[in-house]
Amino acid sequence: MSMSSAAAVGDHLREWRQRRRLSQLDLALDADISTRHLSFLETGRAQPSRDMVLRLADQLEIPLRERNVILVAAGFAPVFPQRPLDDPALAAARRAVDIILKGHEPFPALAVDRGWNLISANRMIPLMLDGIDPELLAAPTNVLRLTLHPKGLSSRVANLHEWRAHLLDRLRREVELTADPRLSELLTELKAYPIPGRQPRRKASDEYGGVAIPFQLNTPAGVLSFFSTTTVFGTPVDVTLQELTLETFFPADTTTAEALRVLAGTLG
Repeated sequence: MSMSSAAAVGDHLREWRQRRRLSQLDLALDADISTRHLSFLETGRAQPSRDMVLRLADQLEIPLRERNVILVAAGFAPVFPQRPLDDPALAAARRAVDIILKGHEPFPALAVDRGWNLISANRMIPLMLDGIDPELLAAPTNVLRLTLHPKGLSSRVANLHEWRAHLLDRLRREVELTADPRLSELLTELKAYPIPGRQPRRKASDEYGGVAIPFQLNTPAGVLSFFSTTTVFGTPVDVTLQELTLETFFPADTTTAEALRVLAGTLG
C-alpha cells in the first residue's frame, strides 16, 4: 500500500470517528489498540491490515457499503457482497420478507431500501393511496416523498405537522449514521415542501401519553390511526440486507382495526 493510500484510509477512519463523536482515546480503548497506533493510522503514518480496518469499522458501526469503500481504499478486496434481493443467494431472506408482509395483513406493511425506495408491500398499502399523483407512484417509488409531497398523502395526513417532524428527525438521524449524500439531498427536498395550515395546539401523540407518535390518515372510512414499527435483519453480511427495512403499521384504536378488516374483505 502506498503512503497516499494509507492517508486516504486514515481520512476515512478519522471522518467516521468524528461523525460518531468519539475521541481517539475512546476509539482506541474500544478497539483495544494504543492511541498512538490509531493516530498513526489516521495520519497515514501506519498502514492498517485488513483485520484492523474491519475491527475499527465494527467499533464505529460503519455501514457495510462504506466498509467496502474503506477496504478498497486500503488495497483490499470488498468483503461484503451487494446482490439484488431476487438473487438466488438471498432467496431465504426474500421469503422471510414476503412472509412478514403477507402475515401482517389486514394491517399495512412495506419494505424499503436505504434510500426509502419501495421494495415490496402487502395488499393493504395500495388501499391507502387513492388520489396520489401517478408520478409519485412511478418506480422507484420513494415512500417519504410519497408521504410528504403536496400531491402525495400530505393533504390527507390528519396530524401532518407532527408526522412530518417525526419523519424528518428520523431521516436526519439516518443521514448522520450513514453519511449518504442521497439521503442528505432527500432531506433537503422534503424540508422544502410547503406545510398547509397551522400546527394544532394539541398533538395526536398526547392521546397516547406522548410515548408514541401515531400516523393518522383521513380516508372514506374515517380517520385511521396507526402505530408503526421498524424491523431490520439482525446480523446481515450482505449490503442489500443491511439496508433493507420493514415498516409495519398497527391499528392504534379499535375503529381503525375494524375498518382495516372491512377493507381487507374487499380484496377477496
